[in-house]
Order: sequence, then C-alpha cells, then structure tokens
Amino acid sequence: MFKMGNFMNNKVLPPIMKFVNTKAITALKNGMLFTLPFIMIGSVFLILASLPVASWAAWMTKTGLSAICLQIYNASFGVMSIFAVVGIAYTWVKDDGFDPLPAGLTALVSFFIIQRPTTPITIDGKVLVSAAKVTQVSMIDRTWLGGQGMIAAILIGLVTGWIYSWFLKRDIRIKLPEQVPAAVSGSFTALIPATAITVGWLVVYGLFDVFGHTTLVEFIYKVVQTPLQGLTDTFGGMLIIALLIPLFWFFGVHGAVIIGGIMGPLLQANSLANAKITAAGHVASAATGGHIVTQSLLDQFGTVTGSGMTFGLVVFMTFFAKSQQMKSIGRLGIGTGIFNINEPVLFGTPIVMNPILAAPFILMPAISMGATYLAIKFGLIPYFRGPMVPWTTPPIISGLLVGDWRTALWQAFMIFSSFFVYMPFARKQDNILYKQEKEALAKEQQAAVEEGGVTAE
Repeated sequence: MFKMGNFMNNKVLPPIMKFVNTKAITALKNGMLFTLPFIMIGSVFLILASLPVASWAAWMTKTGLSAICLQIYNASFGVMSIFAVVGIAYTWVKDDGFDPLPAGLTALVSFFIIQRPTTPITIDGKVLVSAAKVTQVSMIDRTWLGGQGMIAAILIGLVTGWIYSWFLKRDIRIKLPEQVPAAVSGSFTALIPATAITVGWLVVYGLFDVFGHTTLVEFIYKVVQTPLQGLTDTFGGMLIIALLIPLFWFFGVHGAVIIGGIMGPLLQANSLANAKITAAGHVASAATGGHIVTQSLLDQFGTVTGSGMTFGLVVFMTFFAKSQQMKSIGRLGIGTGIFNINEPVLFGTPIVMNPILAAPFILMPAISMGATYLAIKFGLIPYFRGPMVPWTTPPIISGLLVGDWRTALWQAFMIFSSFFVYMPFARKQDNILYKQEKEALAKEQQAAVEEGGVTAE
C-alpha cells in the first residue's frame, strides 16, 4: 500500500494536479462559482412552482403564483450559461492582474454574437412566427442561454479571457493621460481588445452561417456537448465519477473540487435539462429526454454526508467504538456530517492514506450512486426534477426537494446501508486503536509506578 501511495504521489498525482492548476481549469472552476447563487435562487422557486403535492400544485396554478415563480427561475437558473461565460472570462483576466469586468462583458457580447434564434414563437402549439423571421426582429432565444449553451459558454469564456489578456500583456491598447478619470480610461483600454474579439467571433458566426447553415453554439451542442452529456449519463460514466472523488481524497487531494470542476458543468447541464422539463409542466423521464446522472445524483447519493458517504462510519465510531480516538472523532463528526461536512473524519480517523478504510470509503459512493441509477431506471424512484439544493442541506430534506418522498426514503436507506458497508473495516480499525491505547495506558501506569518507587526511596 505504501508503494502504491508513493507511486500515486510521485507519478500519478503531479501531472493531474498540474493539469487541474492550469489557467484554463482554474478559470473554469472559479468562473463557474459565479453561477451558484443564481442556481440556488432559481432552484428554490422551481421547487415552489413544481412541488410534487397535488393540492399545492393546483393552488399555485390557480393563484398564478406558479407562473411568477417560474419567472424567477427563467431569469436565474434558466440562463445559467450567461453567468458562466462572464464569470470564466472575468476570472481569467483577473488572475492575470487586469481589470476583469470589461473582459466579462466582452465575453457576454461574444456569446450573443455566435447564436441566433432557432425556436419559433408558438401559442397553444400553433406557430405564429417562424425561427427565420424571429431572427429578423432580433430576439434572443433562451434555448441557448441555459444548459444547452453551457459548453459553448465555457469555450467562449476561456478563449475570450485568453485573447483579452494577450492584448493587455503586450500593451496593445489605447492609453489616455493620467488626468483622465479611471472609469473613462478603463473603457478606452478595453476598446482595442474588445473590438478585435467581437469582430473575430462575428467572422466565426459568418463562416458557420454561410458554409454550415448553422451557428457555432448549435454546432458545439450537437458535436461536443450532447455526446459528453450522453457519456456522463451512463452507468459507466457515473461509476467513474463515483470512484474518482474518494480515490483522490484517499491520497489527500480534494476529489470533489477536482472532479466537480471538470465534470460539474456537464452534470449541471443535465440538471438544467430536467429542470426545463419540470418547468414546462412535464415529468422528467426517458421519454421526455430526462437525465439520470445529474448534479443531484452526485450531491445527494455520492457525496451526501461528505465524500465517501462516511455517516455510517461516524455512527459506528460514536455508538459502538471502544477506542477513545474513534469515539471522540465520531462525536465531532456526527454533527458536521448532517450538513455534509466530513473533513474531521477524513483526517482525524484517519481515512486519508489508511489502507484499512480504503475499500468502503472508495466503494460506498459507487454502491449508492449505482443502486440509485438502477432504481431510477427501473422506476422505483422518479427522475430528479432539476432543482439543485445547497450542498450543506441535510439528507432526507435534500432528497425530498430534488425528488419526492420516495427519493427521500431511498436516500435514507442508502445512508443506513453505509453503516453495514463500513462496519467490518471500522471494527478492525477500532480494535487496532483500542489495543494501542491500552498499551499506551499500561506504559503510563508502569512509568507512574516506577516514578513513585524512586520517589519513595
């Protein structure tokens, strides 16, 4: 195990960490954080508008509150790609030490440039204005502002941030005298790079329009995003995500941050697709284009109670352990575990670099997510409705919010199962620690006796 640990730390992790810490991945990871407040706000109102209680749904529809709640959802969670494209370009340029806001706005303009309306205006299923005519009246199509435009938003944010910084690093900008107010000077600083970038994206738009009769955002969605989302939305893709997070954690690296930074946009796009189905008044399913592997599957059945789903271990340590070390860590971890925080357990037990607890820690999320995947696929529990709740939301409550009572009950069953997965390994760890504590106590008592004897003489 130590040889494997040395191999991982010396050969495997350095190139992975080098990749994770590249400017592009850092900008992606930190830029996507700008979407979180709006995801949460939109999710709250989507939950209110689509709570799976018949009487509540009827009352919300009758009073018109459902439409009002969906208005907030459409203006926040429903346009998540806007926040992503601005945040990624903003973060890239900020990390380079330049004023980031003009870069973020340039990325937003660029994102609008490369798309055109593709959805006709309809009422009760009747087409009033075709997509081609919608283009002529310059309407922005929401279709590409949510999950379907996410990969395009990421790519445009990264490219725009890189080009914008390239210009400023080479001092290719308009300089005004120092006496000119900073706000005015800053706007002229952005003029040359912003012009070059927007014209460049306009050329890209024209090439796709003339030669492909499509747009860049549509092309990326069909050729890149759809296959990637399809890959994540498989049993194999789900297992890779479930196994990698605790595997990284076992070697002391924050697996949720690494995997979440890379896979998060795809999982969120899957969640947003389900949310769009829910907002339209339908039930997410295979027939309606719903996704099983979403951010909610990871949050509520992969990292619930913390990476590795350690709540079963915490219960064992608190109520059944003999060693003082495990008892004390268990009492500390049971409170934080309810809110999905388990760092005290990871480093205090310890689990990190502990071969005894490696198997349940790495396998439990895969067991939970795999069983949940099959339960959804075979109709035991419903598809997740799309809302994403804060990661600190206690289990059972979170299961109810992303699904219904069956989801909450299944989540409770998975957490209950974690106790039996961890128990044989935790008992072995406890016996080792208990033996060490008894030996240490015996040595202390022996030392005290010897010291007392010397004093008496």
